[in-house]
Amino acid sequence: MFARSSALVFSPQCGQVRNMATLKDITIRLKSIKNIQKITKSMKMVAAAKYARAERQLKPARVYGTGALALYEKADIKMPEDKVSKHLIIGVTSDRGLCGAIHSGVAKAIKSEIANLTNAGKEVMVVNVGDKLRGILHRTHGKHIMMNCKEVGRKPPSFSDASIIATELLNSGYEYDQGAVFFNRFRSVISYKTDQKPLFSTAAVADAETMSIYDDIDAEVLRSYQEFALVNILYLALREGSTSEQSARMTAMDSASKNASEMIEKLTLTFNRTRQAVITKELIEIISGAAAL
Repeated sequence: MFARSSALVFSPQCGQVRNMATLKDITIRLKSIKNIQKITKSMKMVAAAKYARAERQLKPARVYGTGALALYEKADIKMPEDKVSKHLIIGVTSDRGLCGAIHSGVAKAIKSEIANLTNAGKEVMVVNVGDKLRGILHRTHGKHIMMNCKEVGRKPPSFSDASIIATELLNSGYEYDQGAVFFNRFRSVISYKTDQKPLFSTAAVADAETMSIYDDIDAEVLRSYQEFALVNILYLALREGSTSEQSARMTAMDSASKNASEMIEKLTLTFNRTRQAVITKELIEIISGAAAL
């Protein structure tokens, strides 16, 4: 049965190959891009309204944040490097995207800080505030993640949100020597900068040399102040990040709308040229047929 083998003969299928899109294809693409432009313009208007509200609420939040850090700055609290073994990093982002590289900037700064501390032989744990940061760090730095906080950015941040995050952190039982909060600090409508604020343990503040100038500070008062300062710093970071995110989203949607306008102009020009070519071809066929008769 294997003496003769039958060979399949494939006959080439010849046909006309057109590299130019048809009028229907161009019309469908034009319609889709115009719909996308409507969406980006609407998102820009929504982001502008949210940005205006976030900017108004940012000013009182900065008062809370600077007030919480006043003790650290005036008392000049510093931990000796040989006594610091456990570091805590809190990254503040949100769950929403479409706002440029605002989340990746915080993740990049955290990755660099983790690399520097681990090379020095320190223990590093990370608290992710926002699902976008978790998605970036989970694959490469999953072993350092201690806690993930979601549902951030859907509504304007409040002091209660910062209190919940601080409570979960304090109840986790992780005792750190020193830490930092990474967030995006708002500068202007088109500018923001990745910033960090320090965190110190209660023992580090109590053992500081300059704390002796303050009278009547017992352990209970100092512990209460540390908890209140942690909430204020987190509240400042949430407010700064929210304002930066809305301004970045407004800028991103404006750029997307401009890019859509450029694509619409190019596609409209292509549509007109293709339509003119089709009309010219039909005229040539009519004239040629009439001449043949």
